[in-house]
Amino acid sequence: MLTIYKHDGVICAEGGLERNGKVVRTIYSFIVDGIVVDTGPKNLQTELVPFYESLSLKKVVLTHSHEDHSGNCPWFAEEMKLPVFVHSKGVEICAQHTPYPKYRQNTWGTREAFHALPLGSTISSNHYTWEVIYTPGHADDHIALFNKERGMMFSGDLYVDPHTRIAMDTESIPVIIQSLKKLLTYDFQSMFCAHSGYHANGKVQIKRKIDYLENLYEKVEKLYNEGGSVQEIKERLFPKKYGMIQLSNGEWDTLHIVSSIIDDIEIRKSLQKK
Repeated sequence: MLTIYKHDGVICAEGGLERNGKVVRTIYSFIVDGIVVDTGPKNLQTELVPFYESLSLKKVVLTHSHEDHSGNCPWFAEEMKLPVFVHSKGVEICAQHTPYPKYRQNTWGTREAFHALPLGSTISSNHYTWEVIYTPGHADDHIALFNKERGMMFSGDLYVDPHTRIAMDTESIPVIIQSLKKLLTYDFQSMFCAHSGYHANGKVQIKRKIDYLENLYEKVEKLYNEGGSVQEIKERLFPKKYGMIQLSNGEWDTLHIVSSIIDDIEIRKSLQKK
């Protein structure tokens, strides 16, 4: 399912991941001033291709290389002959065929290998220059795009939801907090999130998430200092059993939220001893 609309001059292509006839996850591809910001997953290609073909496009920019963002890059590179840009840490990942587990292939489709170019500190569209902001935490190759003239931010998967309840094993909550704080140093209003879409007051939403995560960090630290184990803290703070944990064989788990915070606590303690 694909829905197209505009906000602040940005074309928003909203795709829906459906299960049993119900949308359980949304994913966006954005088009602004001749560039595509994230291309959506391969399993939406049939719907997305006619839409993309109706536009005048110059290049593709990925906020990161995950398959729900890069799934249609091979089509852009091969059929449209457009350059695709990603953070330098994502170039090698893009060159691999389906470098992710089977359950993610079943969810988003099988993304083939493609050639990507490394992003610099800025990238140009038809009329603007966009600042490339390195924002790791969700992925090592994650970036945000900022346009000073328009007060606009593309945040990729850094925001998604103000209340993080489950995380990938590669994610770090403390690093995400730092990346979110980095975004707050920029002067923007509108924010375009790859999973929750357009937010008119983006900085307000970013601040909400920081407050939640910092509060969560404090709760984990308190329980850890009282002698709680990772598993005990997880069960205390996240008693709900998410189906994604079993489906992903643990790649997604509430445990990763707790363990990434405890890892950071231990690093801070070791630095204090030096």
